[in-house]
Amino acid sequence: MGEATVKTMEGRTATPAPTVAETAAADSRARFRTLRSPRRPRIWFEVLLIGVSYWIYSLIRNAVPEQKTQALRNADWIWDVEKSLGIAVEQSINHAVNSTTWLIVSMNYYYATLHFIVTIGVLVWLYRWHPGRYAAARLVVFATTGVALVGYYLYPLAPPRLMNGQNFIDTVLVHQTWGSMASGDLKNMSNQYAAMPSMHIGWSVWCGMIIFAVARAPWAKILGVLYPTATLVVIVATANHFWLDAVGGLMCLAFGFAASFAWYGALPHRLPRMVPLRPALTPLLRARARGLFSPQTRP
Repeated sequence: MGEATVKTMEGRTATPAPTVAETAAADSRARFRTLRSPRRPRIWFEVLLIGVSYWIYSLIRNAVPEQKTQALRNADWIWDVEKSLGIAVEQSINHAVNSTTWLIVSMNYYYATLHFIVTIGVLVWLYRWHPGRYAAARLVVFATTGVALVGYYLYPLAPPRLMNGQNFIDTVLVHQTWGSMASGDLKNMSNQYAAMPSMHIGWSVWCGMIIFAVARAPWAKILGVLYPTATLVVIVATANHFWLDAVGGLMCLAFGFAASFAWYGALPHRLPRMVPLRPALTPLLRARARGLFSPQTRP
């Protein structure tokens, strides 16, 4: 049915002015839609947000009790599960790659640095060239990382290189690779028993999916596929993670995308490349803005 109308003295019809409650409800809906709409990011805020967020992430991750005994017990269980599934080949890969010094040293540096460099690089790329998609994509990273912290607390897990009696090679320790928080002199600065889930996989797959979905150049899409694939090989070859840690990282990433979709109503690559203008005011709000009626009165 159409809107209710009233007769004016001249015989014309007019739409009754809304009540205070109707106007307030419309105003609230408009503000909520504006809140959920992507906004143009501000560089100073983004730098501060990412810096503070990573500091909090590191603080919480490293504050989680190491629970060494439970972490080693969980590692043995994971290893037994992988053996039963026929996928327990991490040790073979670890020994094979370690036999080629230049390759394993390169992988050690890859593991220590690229997950920061590439993730930040993709965020900067989105900020500069796809600002309308930036906030939604950033939310995926934040939600993924947040739920990973819960995993570190609930399921302490030793990486393969720290297992007892399994003969995994700690490649960073053996080759004295600089820069890793996983072994050597820096190991006491990082929780060594937070291998599940793997955020190397969570972040690298996020990077790969965003690049593949948003980039136009075929070579960029190929790199989007290769980067998480190479990361998976690296985390296994360096004995920092099991295959199943990668599965945990993917589950956290799925949660991150779900959270972003729930807030913005679309996946990041489905949003407009540029930040859209604010949604138009509803007819009721436009009428109030023009001063055609007072919300306290009705005709």
